Amino acid sequence: MVSFYDLKAERPKGDALDFNELKGKVVLIVNTASKCGFTPQFEELEDLNKKYKDQGLRIIGFPCNQFANQDPADDEGIGAFCVKNYGVSFDIMAKSDVNGANTNEVFKYLKSEKSGLLGTQGIKWNFTKFLVNKEGKVVERYSPTAKPSSIAPEIEKLLAA
Repeated sequence: MVSFYDLKAERPKGDALDFNELKGKVVLIVNTASKCGFTPQFEELEDLNKKYKDQGLRIIGFPCNQFANQDPADDEGIGAFCVKNYGVSFDIMAKSDVNGANTNEVFKYLKSEKSGLLGTQGIKWNFTKFLVNKEGKVVERYSPTAKPSSIAPEIEKLLAA
């Protein structure tokens, strides 16, 4: 049985983030896009990052171009956009798929642990969010419409646990 801490994710430069490094952290994972109506959520995500990273929160963004071609740039372009427009300082991984045959292993795991509305597993749109506790358990899945700031109370509870 694969655990959250067995996962790895590719960074833009080709090296990997080993999720074993995340033990004891609260983790918020988001599939992102830079040309989406929800793109301004980067601002609230960065606010959460600044407020809680020193308390043990890690935010990890996974750019994805599977929804209406809303993240067409390469990894370098996506990273530059996030920094320039939203001051993003949290991890942005290499662009990857969150649905279909080429789904990255992180989203395969997250979807298997926490299904969406009516039990669906597929990611419906950009900015679907998964919250993981300090023990690596996926505790919640949030829709794209859920504002990152609305997740803050749950993050605080998990950080205090």
